[in-house]
Amino acid sequence: MLRMKYVASIGHISRLHHTIQSRISQIPIENYRIFSIVAHIDHGKSTLSDRLLEITGVITKEAKNEQVLDKLEVERSRGITIKAQNCSMLYKDKFLLQLIDTPGHVDFRDEVRRAVFAVDGAILLVDASKGVQAQTVANFKMAKESTVTLIPAINKIDLPNSEVDRVEKQIIQELGFEKNEIIKISSKTGLNIQEQLLPAIIESIPSPSGNTNGPFRGLLIDSWYDSYQGVILLIRVLDGFIKEGDKIVSGQTRKKYEVKKVGIMYPNETPTGTLTTGQVGYIIPGMKNVKDALLGDTLFHLGQESKAKLLPGFKETKPMVFVGAFPADGIDHKIIEDDINRLILNDRSVELHRETSNALGQGWRLGFLGSLHATVFKERLEKEYGSRLIICQPSVPYLIKYIDDKDQLIKNPSEFPNSTSRRTTRIKTIQEPYVEVLTSIPTEYVGCVIQLIENNRGEQKELNYLNTEDQAIIKYYLPLAELVDDFFGKLKSLTRGYATLDYDDAGYKDADVVKLELLVNGKSLDALSKVVHRSQVQKVGKEWVKNFREYLRSQLYEVVIQAKYDGKVIARETIKARKKDVLAKLHASDVSRRKKLLAKQKEGKKQLKSIGNIQIPQDAYQAFLRK
Repeated sequence: MLRMKYVASIGHISRLHHTIQSRISQIPIENYRIFSIVAHIDHGKSTLSDRLLEITGVITKEAKNEQVLDKLEVERSRGITIKAQNCSMLYKDKFLLQLIDTPGHVDFRDEVRRAVFAVDGAILLVDASKGVQAQTVANFKMAKESTVTLIPAINKIDLPNSEVDRVEKQIIQELGFEKNEIIKISSKTGLNIQEQLLPAIIESIPSPSGNTNGPFRGLLIDSWYDSYQGVILLIRVLDGFIKEGDKIVSGQTRKKYEVKKVGIMYPNETPTGTLTTGQVGYIIPGMKNVKDALLGDTLFHLGQESKAKLLPGFKETKPMVFVGAFPADGIDHKIIEDDINRLILNDRSVELHRETSNALGQGWRLGFLGSLHATVFKERLEKEYGSRLIICQPSVPYLIKYIDDKDQLIKNPSEFPNSTSRRTTRIKTIQEPYVEVLTSIPTEYVGCVIQLIENNRGEQKELNYLNTEDQAIIKYYLPLAELVDDFFGKLKSLTRGYATLDYDDAGYKDADVVKLELLVNGKSLDALSKVVHRSQVQKVGKEWVKNFREYLRSQLYEVVIQAKYDGKVIARETIKARKKDVLAKLHASDVSRRKKLLAKQKEGKKQLKSIGNIQIPQDAYQAFLRK
């Protein structure tokens, strides 16, 4: 009986896949649309995706449809999109709508950039109460540079605090759209989505261009790893077609593969057997290593690569924030390393190197796109694999230029040269990474935000007041080291949560930075080393020794905590030795006996201090690093 049910289930799935493919085959390429949704974080992208899937019949309205395309547990718990997802929709059996959903947080901006590059149009979503914000402007400019057709839409118009007229004027005056181009919707209730937004997608976004009869050419948009099927590639077919059993070759690596499966995301992997020009779908090529899937690569049929043009590809994502990571107490190093490697298979932007700390033992140096990316990675490791890590303070890469024109990129603060090595290694200059930051704030906070920027070594470039309201957008250059040191948290606190922020890489600039070390009884704790600007050394050093003292227990000898840079001690805290009353049993003894016992105790403490090795518990490191 069970076998009969299983066979019936397989037959039903097979018929469903065949039905979808037959429906798609009836739709001409002129009725294909490839688009994405871009917006500032929390403006309703995932909810809008849910409504589109409901209206087009991909999912049923009876099901609990919340963040269908947010498939990671951490995405659902945090309410944010981290990984761009794709889904195909059949609308009235006349149109094939292919959506590539995008993240909203600035740390995952490269995901947005790849999605915009792969589509023909985008919905620019703006919250009806929050209006145009920093990432709205950044995404608008990104789409314009890519010559992608934009459809402006005001979302959440059904909420009591919505200010539709104000936001509409803002979009017209600041982004240059016409009033009749703006669509007002509610992603939650579905208001005006079927009546206005879907027709606008069909009428405004151009159909894909491509040679349906030419040799196959596919753009590699994304990849992920499946433990049973290997690497799965998401591609857009630019020319020709691809089917199961085809042999393909990578334009970048020149490696050859045989396609095992072909299909579309509906919303999960749905085999169709073939993909044609203008379609976005997945292929399983039997690839073993996800690193062989170079995003932006061009795929060809084997033997046809000379007949088709190779695309320039995407700019490779480079980690800009590095942290030391070490196993928490009682967790096996090898087990955690296996878990980290499995997670990296589906997050190719993470960089991994082994390292050893004299304080925390064997660990890794992990590179991330930003602070949120690092936090999300740690959460995923804990929730999906049950592995816990001690994460050290985030640092940024420093570029050292030598007199002989050689360059060195330092990613670990413990490797940063001190004053002695600077003199002996003939260093020409040390540079640190900068970012171009765009901040949107109410005008009443302009003065204090500018002060915050200057206190964090920022350099103001532009200050624009929006014509429609009391809102300002400030553009400035900021050292990346200041940004990852909770700059956004300070900005949010200063502006009572009204500030928004977007940033982009701005290259390297000369910097007067030094390595700050924390020492306990003269022994450096390399896991707590940090590169800081010379102007901040005194302040940070005093905070360090004061804070770290809270987490150390007193010993039978004196414990000295120091902050040092370039051989100079700039701050010190002392934990006095615990005292034992060696005279407790003496009552009427003479003074010489008492003096002898006290002198013996003093000598013993000196000897103990000279050979004593303070065991700093890992929870002390964790508590200090959290603070």
